Amino acid sequence: MWEDFQQHLWLYLSMPIVAALIGYVTKLVAIRMMFQPIKFIGIKPFLGWQGIIPRRAEKMAAIAADTLTARLISTRELYNKIDPTEIIKALEEPLIRDIDIIADEVIGNLQPELWEALPTIVRDQLIGNMRKEIPGVIKSLMADMDRDLDSIFDIKSMVVTIMSKDKALINRIFKEVGAPEFRFIANSGIYFGFLIGLIQASTWMLTHSPLIMPLFGLFTGWFTDWLALKMIFDPKKPTKYFGLVTWQGLFIKRRQQVGAEYGALIATEILTPRNILEYVLSGPLSDRLYEMVNRTIKKTIDSQVGFAKPLVILTLGGEKYQELKHSASLKIIERLPDTLKNIETYVGNALDIKNTIVSKMQQLTEEEFEGVLRPAFQQDEWILITVGAILGFLVGEMQVFLMTH
Repeated sequence: MWEDFQQHLWLYLSMPIVAALIGYVTKLVAIRMMFQPIKFIGIKPFLGWQGIIPRRAEKMAAIAADTLTARLISTRELYNKIDPTEIIKALEEPLIRDIDIIADEVIGNLQPELWEALPTIVRDQLIGNMRKEIPGVIKSLMADMDRDLDSIFDIKSMVVTIMSKDKALINRIFKEVGAPEFRFIANSGIYFGFLIGLIQASTWMLTHSPLIMPLFGLFTGWFTDWLALKMIFDPKKPTKYFGLVTWQGLFIKRRQQVGAEYGALIATEILTPRNILEYVLSGPLSDRLYEMVNRTIKKTIDSQVGFAKPLVILTLGGEKYQELKHSASLKIIERLPDTLKNIETYVGNALDIKNTIVSKMQQLTEEEFEGVLRPAFQQDEWILITVGAILGFLVGEMQVFLMTH
């Protein structure tokens, strides 16, 4: 054996190096397969590949949304941070402008002769009354929203919708939150692979069996993938092994850092003031909001026409008057997206999504915290490990070929 070792020194020295390379490359391939390609490449349904996370984007998004809404943040909690007084301050001026424009457009178009014929003092009083009602209108709307919040805004549905549509975004969230863990997986292949390669070299020296290389390659690819994944999430608590080494799952250990990164990503990419307002205005529940606005505006017009209402109805007719109210309401709804841009800054500061999520994440148990990243690996973990094993086996076969030729 000693003579064989001396005669084939470089061959024996190459074994742990090749095993380390197998461990490293199989990890890189496994990580890449999680995220790439974003779209399916090949012939559907089986001949080809799509990254695990993009392929399961809806399920991943649902899991992330469950974690977010069940443990970190709720619609009610967000809404309670909004101060109606601040909303009135931010919206009063743009709504006054809207009312002036709408009065001219709606009444002027429906009954120009009447509008022009009205004394200036009457017109000013009508518009003035509407302006004075703006704070009351906003308060009334917010009270309606408060009573029926779940029928207007579903934070879980919003998160799932945004993440499912943008597969690159869901990739980015998992990549950035788990970046150190992915580096550890790749680098661990080198160390574990090298150690297994030393055993492989010793076994080859004893047996010279052609099966040694592919079997060790298969074992290296499989075992290093499995062990790296295990070390990321387990054990949940710091545990001493062999009386020498203390280990805690890498991801669990990074709770403070992960909380800050995850909170920042959710706050800047998903639960932004713009996204929230857009979802409220155009999401699946937006009809309920518009119904509330429509009802409130019509009621306000009725109350503010006041002294002139009999004259207006007599002049316009009941049907025309209803049309006027409906048109005014539609105009306000049409202008809502631009109007609500005025509260984006306030809403962002008031909700303080990032700090809210960070503080809540610090309160999660180890098992709950694991759920932030674990789904990225868990869905098709066996595929990643199997691919690592197959690649290791093929490289082992190549080693045998090179050694015997």
